[in-house]
Amino acid sequence: MRVRFTLIALPLAAIVGLGSLWMLTTARPPFGLSNPFPPMAGDTERGRQVFNAAHCASCHATPGQPDRLKLGGGLALASPFGTFRPPNISPDPVDGIGRWGVSDLANALVAGVSPDRRHYYPAFPYTSYTGMTAADISDLFAYLKTLPAVSGRAPPHHPNILFAIRRSVGLWKLLFFDPSQPKLRSNVETVGIDRGRYLVEALSHCAECHSTRDVFGAIKSSARFAGGIDPQGTGFVPNITPVGIGGWTESQIVRMLETGDTPNHGRVGSSMADVVSNTAMLSDDDRKAIAQYIKSLPARPTPEP
Repeated sequence: MRVRFTLIALPLAAIVGLGSLWMLTTARPPFGLSNPFPPMAGDTERGRQVFNAAHCASCHATPGQPDRLKLGGGLALASPFGTFRPPNISPDPVDGIGRWGVSDLANALVAGVSPDRRHYYPAFPYTSYTGMTAADISDLFAYLKTLPAVSGRAPPHHPNILFAIRRSVGLWKLLFFDPSQPKLRSNVETVGIDRGRYLVEALSHCAECHSTRDVFGAIKSSARFAGGIDPQGTGFVPNITPVGIGGWTESQIVRMLETGDTPNHGRVGSSMADVVSNTAMLSDDDRKAIAQYIKSLPARPTPEP
């Protein structure tokens, strides 16, 4: 009798466990017909500022052409977890996001969930964008709709075995992703270090590159902003806590964000050069706010490359 019970109970427990895991890893968009977004149309000029601060063109601009506002996607982003290709986010109704509503964009940015309820790979930095405000998402959506439509879809991703099954991203989220609900107030109205915190931690997602990750691709809290291997595998991204750039003044950080020039008469390179092309288009107040927040970061030792 005991053996028979075990033969029944073990498969039943396995089925219940797998069913629970299936439910837990389901991609659930937090916003549908009811959402926290302002009822009026977004502000396109403020959306342009969000677009630049969030470095959207750096990943989504169509490679091989000079117009950073043609967002056909397709750039190859190499990483230890595979090669990922940002999608077309132009207003094209077939290949881009022309049929999206603002809640679709919010679900992508805040929760990493697509309109067809699939998980986005965390190569898309929704782990930082999740802190965006409702007003900024609305403004960004309005601005994206003004850009030229680009036909054609990006080539498929080529993830390694860890993420070969897209559903596995749901498990990764359970372990490492802490989603936020958008605030109703836009942080563009804040000033100083609070504005800088929002820009650095959410919009500009600086920690995504300037940190060391564990074997599962999650940022190590002990090495946040302390530098790490370049996500593209082309070098080591520097420590931007006081251990790394503690000798820089706020004005020197502001100048670097505007011109790419460093205090030692050098210039930033690699992916940071592209970042500067975006931060150069921010207001001087925003660059100062970023500098103030960077100067406030706790000192953390640089991990070994």
